[in-house]
Amino acid sequence: MHTMIGDIMYYLNCFFVYSVLGHILETLVAFLTHTNFKSGILNGFWTPVYGIGAVTILFVSEYLFKNLHMNRVYETVIVFFVVAIVLSTIEALGGVLIEKMFGLTFWNYNSHKYHIGKYISLEMTITWGIASVIFIYIIHPLLKGIIKKIPGWLTISLLILFIMDCMKTFIDKKKL
Repeated sequence: MHTMIGDIMYYLNCFFVYSVLGHILETLVAFLTHTNFKSGILNGFWTPVYGIGAVTILFVSEYLFKNLHMNRVYETVIVFFVVAIVLSTIEALGGVLIEKMFGLTFWNYNSHKYHIGKYISLEMTITWGIASVIFIYIIHPLLKGIIKKIPGWLTISLLILFIMDCMKTFIDKKKL
């Protein structure tokens, strides 16, 4: 049985788990490629765009799977395109917001052959679509049971730390 509070806690836990995993992934890539790249703008060990993206993928895919009533292959193709476009939009909005609020450009796809401005490229849109299908069918099913077991006190603690991190980052970046 689902409760609204239980669902909110579950999706908050998804946000935190995938924000941390995204941070780890980007940090690992930076280490392996010997770049001086820092994942995200926050001080904590999380990159919220990954958490936002993961929760968005979950909402969109659950909605589409529940309402399409098609062959699973066709549903997956539709989810691929819808989620790829939605995630590219989130990425573009995040890039613009970071640039407008803090005067920083964290990524720039101008070097990609098929780009639309700095923050969207066809190459990355396809990457997000493929990553979403992998996320839906492999990653999230593996982690779902663990995510459901995260205690409420830990979720609330992470939420408080996250809000404090956002406030500190905003204050620090505005001083620059």
